[in-house]
Amino acid sequence: MAELLVIRHAQASFGSDDYDRLSALGHRQAERVGTYLREIGWTPDRLVTGTLARQRQTLASMGFDAEPETHPGLDEYDFHDLLNTRFAGVVPDPVRHDRKTHFRTLRETILDWQAGGVTGAAETWAAFAERVAAARTFATRTKARRVLVISSGGPIGQLVTSALDAPPAQMIALNLQVKNTSLTRFFFSVQAFLLHEFNATPHFASPAAADMVTFS
Repeated sequence: MAELLVIRHAQASFGSDDYDRLSALGHRQAERVGTYLREIGWTPDRLVTGTLARQRQTLASMGFDAEPETHPGLDEYDFHDLLNTRFAGVVPDPVRHDRKTHFRTLRETILDWQAGGVTGAAETWAAFAERVAAARTFATRTKARRVLVISSGGPIGQLVTSALDAPPAQMIALNLQVKNTSLTRFFFSVQAFLLHEFNATPHFASPAAADMVTFS
């Protein structure tokens, strides 16, 4: 079977006006996971990212120079829009800047979104799920044997949820666990799409790198 390795983008710029760019630590995380893949001899024969800058910057800092293919189904849901819609354009400051409050509120918002709430958001839950499914098809309908994908926590959570045929609410539970530059691995064929590994960070296993683990 062929292998699909999905890596979450490196640390972005939480709380800044432009979240969609890597932090200095994010670039170091990306370099480390790229080095790890080369050390174990894992060489991709197809590169795919979403359209977001933080995803493409992650791939570049990993040391892969080839131009990737892109698919918008790998992009994160627009959490800014979802929160703005929920709070009628006035998002409380702790939700914007305090990590614990932000992610607790985001979880509540996603569950409401899945249930048909957060009306007026730019994207419905059904549309998000459909585009992630389309990205999965795009990435796996290929003759390539090792496909490297750079995506985000939401699509990764949804890919795992769909592979396990789990309830939709499982997506956000998985999403909030996904570490920056973690490895989620699937095996696939025409008939099958199987989860093999979720949210692994062997490149941070040494004590010297333990403080490089982040979740946003």
